[in-house]
Amino acid sequence: MINTPDFKADDHLLPVVAQDATSGEVLMLAYMNREAWQETLGSGVAVYYSRSRGKLWKKGEESGHIQHVLEIYLDCDADTILLKVEQLGGAACHEGYASCFFRQWQDDGSLKIVRERIFDPKQVYKNK
Repeated sequence: MINTPDFKADDHLLPVVAQDATSGEVLMLAYMNREAWQETLGSGVAVYYSRSRGKLWKKGEESGHIQHVLEIYLDCDADTILLKVEQLGGAACHEGYASCFFRQWQDDGSLKIVRERIFDPKQVYKNK
């Protein structure tokens, strides 16, 4: 019986889907290594591995928009993680939207913004 994610190695990354526990909306896709998994379990707050920064990243460490983990699921192969979260601050996306999936593909090949921006990233991430 599988009872832990199959990281294969300590630095192996698994995809993680973060979903709003109340609405069911998919908020974002991120990655975890074994250390991020352990940090998440220990803190009850979503901790991911940032591929661009090359280090652990506690969701909301800069913005304050943290994710309280309410439920955790593993897929049948134990190589994908689903977190059902309470998203504080109303926005999971660093561009200020509730979900990172705020653009919809159009038949003409364009992308249309279909959600309202919750915050201005220039105001939240002033050090960037």
